[in-house]
Amino acid sequence: MRLLVLGGTKNLGRHVVEAALASGHDVTLFNRGLTNPSLYPSVRRLVGERAAPDVLASGEWDGVIDMSGFLVRDVSLSAALLRDRCGFYTYMSSIAVYASKVIPGMTEYAPLLPWPDGAPEDHFTMDLYGPSKVRNESLLTATFGDRTAAVRSGFVVGPYNPDFGNWGWALAYNEPLECAARPDQPIQYIDARDLAAFLLHLTTDRLPGPYNAVGPTHTMTDLADAWRSAVPNPPAVNWEPSEDRFHLPHDGTNDGTFQLDNTRALTACLQLRPPEESARDYVTWIQEGNIPPDPPH
Repeated sequence: MRLLVLGGTKNLGRHVVEAALASGHDVTLFNRGLTNPSLYPSVRRLVGERAAPDVLASGEWDGVIDMSGFLVRDVSLSAALLRDRCGFYTYMSSIAVYASKVIPGMTEYAPLLPWPDGAPEDHFTMDLYGPSKVRNESLLTATFGDRTAAVRSGFVVGPYNPDFGNWGWALAYNEPLECAARPDQPIQYIDARDLAAFLLHLTTDRLPGPYNAVGPTHTMTDLADAWRSAVPNPPAVNWEPSEDRFHLPHDGTNDGTFQLDNTRALTACLQLRPPEESARDYVTWIQEGNIPPDPPH
């Protein structure tokens, strides 16, 4: 298939491109050309800004995978240009879309966050992250109908990705495993390679709608034990570190966000590897000399 990836040169986007190339697809990248510009020298590149995507005004693709859509105005511009020239549009959304943060077992059809009155569509702030993802999903559905999917994920773990990077580093270099979240905090995550494969699968098979692309719920204690099993003589867990890398409230007011129902994604053939495997591979990647990127916010 002819695939257009918006973004594709960092974090999860790299796994998407690598999976697409490994499957023999004809990939085109659209980005600013600033991040890792030497990657994928054989891949066609369209250089431009999301705010001025004129370079997308020509060409046709069987599928689009949008890894860089944050601002509502930017997503609306690219959607308008690609509406009649792509077969399917897959959007990387977020578990931050849900109105409730405490209800366990939410499906994709749980209530979503409203758009704040008077909020700007061309300026990013963290408080607009969730509402912006909701609004982008809505405008893409209005534009493409049943030719679009929205993939909602939270923590994404693996090479090139920042999430749980401090754990991988600690295990690789026998330093204390730090976790400021409470030990019984529920947590869900997904391996970047599994998420990339799912994004590609939805696009090539044209499977529409929203999907909670998350793994099973663990407690932080259980997850830490799984990660510690990746190395011999693992370091202990420090539950009261000086730096909080997870930023999760201790009062349970965000617990529902990490107890989502992933049945719809599993039915659509989302495949999940065990956390022990993710941990081993991430630790090996760091031991090979790689450095986890800093969190985006």
